[in-house]
Amino acid sequence: MANVAVIQMNSGPDVDANLKEAERWLSQAAARGAVLAVLPECFSCLEGNLKQLGLEEGRSATIQAFLSGQAKTLGLWIIGGTTPCSSQGTDSRPDERHFASCFVYDPEGQQQARYNKMHLFDVEVADGKGTYRESDSYRHGDQVVNVETAAGKVGLSVCYDLRFPELYRALSAQDTEIFTVPAAFTWVTGEAHWEVLLRARAIENQCFVLAANQCGHHGKGRETWGHSMIIDPWGEILAEAGDEPGVIMATLDMARLAEVRQQMPCLSHRRLCAK
Repeated sequence: MANVAVIQMNSGPDVDANLKEAERWLSQAAARGAVLAVLPECFSCLEGNLKQLGLEEGRSATIQAFLSGQAKTLGLWIIGGTTPCSSQGTDSRPDERHFASCFVYDPEGQQQARYNKMHLFDVEVADGKGTYRESDSYRHGDQVVNVETAAGKVGLSVCYDLRFPELYRALSAQDTEIFTVPAAFTWVTGEAHWEVLLRARAIENQCFVLAANQCGHHGKGRETWGHSMIIDPWGEILAEAGDEPGVIMATLDMARLAEVRQQMPCLSHRRLCAK
């Protein structure tokens, strides 16, 4: 059994204000007995100058130090949403864009994993913003990342990744027990697809899903859906937020996960498997 928390935020362009708000919710999660907490995508800055934030290495380091410090102070595993990070030094190809990086810190404040968002949101949406072009500022990640935590083995993903089931199949092939999905799902796409996609990823891979979304209005016509969720391997919603910032919690029962996998061993029944 492990108590976990999912944090829903309404982040804006003010990094300091966003970090203060994240600290408030993380403290509440720890006080309520969470061993692991998930922050949403872009928790430290949404609809601000993300490219500039990424270029300012000191600023990016400050956000990482915040996550590390909170993890150690509160004795929490923290899945840190996403932070823009320089891609310089990762390979020999010149590219001024950045990675949208999800960092994982343990209760000692040590970084245990980093996942660079693989699928970038380059789409047209019928909302106040209209055009989204993440690839203008970000590079695609190319690594599937799992990490052992106090709650179980966690497979990392971010927002738009949710529409690509092959990523979750690759994670489940590595004995993943929990998927985390920090997100900034738009109101339009969230209303249509958020719940059904989250429950599908849980059901088809027989894993828990912890999905931390942004909510509300963020400026520049952008509005996010909220409705953060914790879902069990049978697709049952254990906890759901509304459309306001806050913390939701649930207890993950690994005996339930084992029961579902034993009674319906779908993963071992697959006939088409990637090589």
